[in-house]
Amino acid sequence: MIAQEELEKMRAYLTDIILNERKKDGIWRGRLSSSAISTAVAAYALSLSDNAKYQHAVSKAIEWLMITRREDGSWGDSPESPSNMTATLLSYSALYALGKPPENTKRFLEQKFGNELTEDCIVRGVLNYYGKDLTFSVPILIMCAMAGLVNDWRKIPFFPFELALLPQSFFRFLRLPVVSYAIPAFIAVGILTHRKREKNFLCKFRNTLINKVLKRLLKLQPSDGGFLEAAPLTAFVTICLCGAGFTNHQATKNAVDFLADTQRNDGSWPIDTDLSGWVTSLSIKALGYDNIPDKEFLSKVLKNNAFKERHPFTGAQAGGWGWSDLSGSVPDADDTSAALIALHILQKGKCCNEAENGVRWLLDLQNSDGGMPTFCKGWSKLPFDSSSPDISAHSLLAFELWRETLDASFRVRCSKSIERLLIWLQKNQADDGSWTPLWFGEQESYNERSPVYGTAVTVEHLCTSHHPLAAALAIKGADYLCRSQNDDGGWGGQATVTSKVITTSRALSALASMPKNYENAITSGIDYLYRRFLQNDYNKPEPIGLYFARLWYSEKMYNPVFMLDAVTKTLCRVKKGFLL
Repeated sequence: MIAQEELEKMRAYLTDIILNERKKDGIWRGRLSSSAISTAVAAYALSLSDNAKYQHAVSKAIEWLMITRREDGSWGDSPESPSNMTATLLSYSALYALGKPPENTKRFLEQKFGNELTEDCIVRGVLNYYGKDLTFSVPILIMCAMAGLVNDWRKIPFFPFELALLPQSFFRFLRLPVVSYAIPAFIAVGILTHRKREKNFLCKFRNTLINKVLKRLLKLQPSDGGFLEAAPLTAFVTICLCGAGFTNHQATKNAVDFLADTQRNDGSWPIDTDLSGWVTSLSIKALGYDNIPDKEFLSKVLKNNAFKERHPFTGAQAGGWGWSDLSGSVPDADDTSAALIALHILQKGKCCNEAENGVRWLLDLQNSDGGMPTFCKGWSKLPFDSSSPDISAHSLLAFELWRETLDASFRVRCSKSIERLLIWLQKNQADDGSWTPLWFGEQESYNERSPVYGTAVTVEHLCTSHHPLAAALAIKGADYLCRSQNDDGGWGGQATVTSKVITTSRALSALASMPKNYENAITSGIDYLYRRFLQNDYNKPEPIGLYFARLWYSEKMYNPVFMLDAVTKTLCRVKKGFLL
C-alpha cells in the first residue's frame, strides 16, 4: 500500500481542486456533460418558435450534432457514452426535420429497428425499449411524428391531459403512465395528440378544457421557464405546444426563452442546467468541517435553499431541498438528505428550524412499504417513483445524525422510521448482498445496472447506525463489494466491468467505514486510485448518472469529490492502525 505521506499529499491536492471549483456566490455548480438528446430536441423546439433570432442558435446546435456524430452516424447520450437508439433517433429526427438527415445515421437506425425505418418499427421499438413507463417513450414518438418519421398519430399512446386538472392528491390513485415529475409533458403531449387524432365524442368536451389545462401548465412553470431546469422536458413541451397551435402562448414563450438562455457557447445543451445543490452538499461532506472556509455563510446558503412553500409542481410540502438553487428545481429525498448531512457538518450538529423541517419532510415522504421514494409518496408503481435502496439509506443517515438533537416526539418518529427503512432494505437486499440504485448506472454492463454503486452507497450510510440489523446488512453488502472487486484493485458497476474512479471511490468509502477484515480490498482499491492519480487521468468524464428515465450524464465534480471522500476515510483508517 502507498505511504501515509503520499495519501496526505493526494488528499491536499484534491481538497485544493474542490475548493477552487467553488463559485463567487459561495456554492459549487459543477458542470454537466453536453447531451445529444438535449441538443437535438432543444434545437428543433427553437426552430418551431417562428422567431428569426433563434436561427443562429439552431445552426450552432446542428453544427455541434454533426461534429459529435460517430463514424457510423450514431450518438450517445453524452460524448463519452456508447451509441444508443434514443440519442441517435432524436438527433436524426431533428436533422431530418431541419433538412439535414445524415445517410449513415439512417443506416444505423435501420439496423437497430430490424433493417428498416418504418413508422411501425419506430413505434414498436421505442415502446418496447421503455416498457410500461411512457414518460420518455411517448415524447420521443411525438418528436418523430412532428419531424415526419411517424405519420399515423393513432399509433402513439394518448395522454388524457384533462386529468391534470384534478387535485394533486388524486394522482397517486390514477396510476398515470408517467412519473411524477413529467406532468408538464403529460399535459402538452396530451393536447397535441388530441388535436392530431381523428375526432370522437370526447373531442368537444376536451376542447373546452384545453385553456384551463394550459393555465394549469403555466402555474407549474418555474419563473425562468425551464421545467425541472431540464432542456429535454422543456423542449418536448415546447414542441408539443407549437405543434398544437400554441406557439404564442405565454408558457411556450417562457420555455423558448429558457432554451435560448441555457444554450452553451459550442451550441449544445446539458441534460439539466446544473446540480448545484447536490454537488455543494457532496463537496461539504467530502471536505469536512476543518477544510471548509466561510462555514457560517455556507450554512446560511443551505438554509436559504430549503423550500419554504408547498411546491406547485409535485405538491411537496415545504422543508425539502432540490438538486439546484435555480427556480426549476424540485424537492426530493436524496438532495434533502444530502443537505441535512452537510448542514450537520457545518453546524457541528446544532439544530435549527431548517434541519427540523427537513427531517419532518423526509418522515412525511416515507412510503407505506417502509422505503423512501424520490419525489412523491405512493405516486405510482413506475420505477422512478418507487422506493429505492440508495435514497432509503441516505435518509436513514440523515435521521441518525439529527435524531438526538430533536425533541422527544421527533426522536420517536425517527426511530420508528429507521426501523422501517432497515426492514425495507433487508427485504430488498439481493441474495448476493447487493442493492441496485435508482439514479445511477453502469453503461458497460449488459443491463445498465450498477449494483456495486448502489451497494457501496447503502453500506456507507448503514455504517453510521448502531442498530444491529444495520450492521448485519452492511456486512453482507461489504462482502459483495469484496467479491466484485477487479484484479486491478478497482471496481466497475458490476463484477468484471472496467474499473472506474467514481465507482471505486464509492466502494472504498463504504469498506473504509466498516470494522476490520476488509484491509486487503481497501489496500488494492486505494492503490488503484493512486495509480490513476499519478497518471493524471482520474478526472476523465465517467457517465454514471441516469436522468429522466434512461439518459446518461457525467458531472465534473463527481470524480474529485468522491475520490477525496475515499482518500479521507482510508487515511482515517490508517491513523487508527487498521492499515499498516
